[in-house]
Amino acid sequence: MTQVLSYKNYSAIFHFDAEDHIFVGHLAGITDIVSFHGESRVELIQAFEDAVDGYIELSEKHGVKPQKPYSGR
Repeated sequence: MTQVLSYKNYSAIFHFDAEDHIFVGHLAGITDIVSFHGESRVELIQAFEDAVDGYIELSEKHGVKPQKPYSGR
């Protein structure tokens, strides 16, 4: 089952990988590839928030504006 997380206006889609026994996710609504994983729901949420913060920080460090999530407008 695929589910959605939200943080700082970014959303992520994640699912459970039964073969590796981990939750795997990626940011949705942007073309940059940002992925994360965790062994528990708590780890997954922390990894997601860390991925968003890291994406924003890395973009700014390289002088590039982080992509804004697609809003449908």
